[in-house]
Parts: sequence; C-alpha cells; structure tokens
Amino acid sequence: MIKSDLQFQLPPSSELPCSADIPVDNEIQNFIPNFLLFLLEFIWGSRQDWFFAVDMGIYHTTGINPLVPIVPDGFLSLNVERRKGGNSRSSYVVWEENNIPPILTLEVVSRTPGGEYEQKLQIYQRLGVLYYVIYNPEFWQRDRHQPLEVYRLIEGEYQLQIGEPFWMPEINLGMGRNVTQTGGLEREVLSWYNQQGVRYLTPEEQLALYRERFGEL
Repeated sequence: MIKSDLQFQLPPSSELPCSADIPVDNEIQNFIPNFLLFLLEFIWGSRQDWFFAVDMGIYHTTGINPLVPIVPDGFLSLNVERRKGGNSRSSYVVWEENNIPPILTLEVVSRTPGGEYEQKLQIYQRLGVLYYVIYNPEFWQRDRHQPLEVYRLIEGEYQLQIGEPFWMPEINLGMGRNVTQTGGLEREVLSWYNQQGVRYLTPEEQLALYRERFGEL
C-alpha cells in the first residue's frame, strides 16, 4: 500500500541519488539489459508510453525507507512517459509516476550473490512488479536454480512460470534465450519474442538477412 504524504515528506527526484553506485562484477550485467533496451527501441520506436532503464534506482514507498532505492539490472514500465517532461530521468520515482511500478524487473546473477532469489524477490513482490526475471547463465548450478526463471505475481505472491520463450500478455512480448552474433561476437542473450514465439531480430541481423537475400545495398 502507498503511504500517505502526510506520514512523511516525499522528496522530488532532483534530490535523490540516481543509483546505488555499486560496480557490477561481470560484463553481462550491463550487456544483457542494454541489449534488451536497444532491441525494444527498435520494436517500439514509434511508441511513447514506455520506459526501460538499466541500473537505475527505483524509489518507492513499499519498503522501510522511501529514500533507499532498489536498483535492478533492468526494468520496464508501461503507461508512463518515455521521456519524463521531455527530459531524461536520473531515477525512477514511483510517486512521481502516478504510482505506477515497473511491470517487469530483471536481475542478472553475478559472481557475488546479490539476494536475487530472496531479498530482491520480496522487494519486487511488495512493490507490485508483475514479472520478475532472473537470468543466471553462469552460476545457476551453484545457486540450485535454472539459468532463466520468470516469476509472475499472482494474488500478491510470485509463482515460477514454465515455458520458454515465456509470453507476457500484459506487455505483448515474450522473453527467452538465444545465441546470436552481435558486435562481431557469438554469445547467448535474452531477446524479445512475439506471440507466435518468433524472435525479434536485431537491426544487425535484419541487415545481414537482407544482404543474404538481395546482395549488398
């Protein structure tokens, strides 16, 4: 439940730090959410009602202290301004976003366990995040979990979903893993899929496909 402004004075976003300033300990923690962001900008380029952030603090009133943010590796919000007031956000302040929490949060598990399956799960659950995605390609056996897990909020509690790619009707996108060539390297990534389970190609892949069919531009 959102606490009333009468209980404490909620500061504006301009007075809040933009992140936790904690460095990541592996490359994919930045690469994977950025890959999803750049692909989403291509898929939803004409839409202005969404916001996807990487390593940005979310300030909310469902925890102990609204001045302490939770910082996912990536998150998606719908029915908000793509650029708030025409400007870039320094943080995502729920009470300045019509109390709209992210509809999806993403955590990429690193060498140092970060509470993805315990504390962060509980935080996102209280916040009301509909989909919580945990990507753990390197340490899933250590953590006794699957490499990719998608949790859906059902009656206030997260339930692990099955199937990959997993379709999220409220977002009108699916998510799953695939191996692709990007930046001259072959690597596993998370990608967006349509309802038929067909992966959205990157601009780089679309260009390669065009050249294969029709030759050089």
